[in-house]
Amino acid sequence: MARRKRTSQVLEKAARRAAGINSIDPNLNVGNGLTLPAFSALIETMRTREHLYNTALSNLDKMYHDMLQTERELADMAEHMLLGVATQYGKSSVEYGMAGGVPKNQRRKGLRGESPVPSSQQASFIAGVNGNGSKNGNKAATTS
Repeated sequence: MARRKRTSQVLEKAARRAAGINSIDPNLNVGNGLTLPAFSALIETMRTREHLYNTALSNLDKMYHDMLQTERELADMAEHMLLGVATQYGKSSVEYGMAGGVPKNQRRKGLRGESPVPSSQQASFIAGVNGNGSKNGNKAATTS
């Protein structure tokens, strides 16, 4: 998805204002450095920077697309390299393991009903019983 290009409402409004002021006096000077030529120059500077920014976004989009394409090619080649090692040395070889594969003889098959999470990571719940059984406000029941 391409990045959204920027348009400046301030720039558009300033350009319309400059056109209106130009119809009053092309060399208008209201003091303190506020002149129509300076205003027009700043409008052009903003227009140029907006254009450069949007061009940079387009270039960035292209670079991102190129990077993703190269990443896909790299993943594909890495898989082919591993398969090449498997073809040459076998999937049970030490070389296959060195190349990043899991040798066939070291694969573990899960049993039905077995959780994919190792038992050391599963939470264990142990119910404790209070000596007098008065937990949660319940009194211990006595049986006779």
